[in-house]
Formats: sequence, structure tokens, C-alpha cells
Amino acid sequence: MARQAVIRSVPGAASGQGTTERAFTGEYWDTKTQGTYRCAGCGEELFSSDTKFESESGWPSFFQPLDPSTIEEKEDKTFGMVRTEIKCAKCGGHLGHVFDDGPNPTGLRYCINSASLDLDEAEPSG
Repeated sequence: MARQAVIRSVPGAASGQGTTERAFTGEYWDTKTQGTYRCAGCGEELFSSDTKFESESGWPSFFQPLDPSTIEEKEDKTFGMVRTEIKCAKCGGHLGHVFDDGPNPTGLRYCINSASLDLDEAEPSG
């Protein structure tokens, strides 16, 4: 199945072309659900809910990936800005951007498009 067919159809949502969904519109921007976030394109495990934090940006934000080797970084000079785009290392799908204004312990904010993610919910404990 082609990657584009896997990503949810959301107006202005993320795609292989590096577009960004509108802030405060994605499925996961304010979820508190525990679990593992996977790439919607290929299923690669990318982020844990344990590293998700409220950035007030309108996108799901994490301070570190599960494994840094699952993320590729690329300079992005679109829209008159210089940013760091992040992509899934396995399938090349656009995930979002990483910024250096995040919390400890990394100081990083991985700002991710909800449409680029699928959440595997953790089993309830107890």
C-alpha cells in the first residue's frame, strides 16, 4: 500500500510533500492518552507518550524520540524561515519540525503533525 493512502485525509494535513496541518486541529495535539506513537506511513515506533508535553503550539510535542535513529533531520528554508524538518527514517514521510525551545532533559521540541502519527494505546494498568 502506498504511503499516501495510509495517512488520514485531513484538509491541509501532513503528507510526503512536507505540508503542515493547521494548529489545534489534529487528532493528538491535546490527547493525554498513554501509549506509543507510530509513523502513519510505515508503522515505525517514533515517540512515547512519556515524552509528550504541552507546548501550547497546537501540535503534539515531544522532547525526544524513542530512538534517534528513527528520525532524519533536514534543513527547511520555506516561508522565509530556517527550521529543521524531521522525517521518518524508514519511509521518508514528513513528520514535522524540531526546535531548540523544549523542556529538560533535552531542550528540544519535536513538533509533529497528528496526521503523520498513529497512537497505539497502552494497556490500562491495575
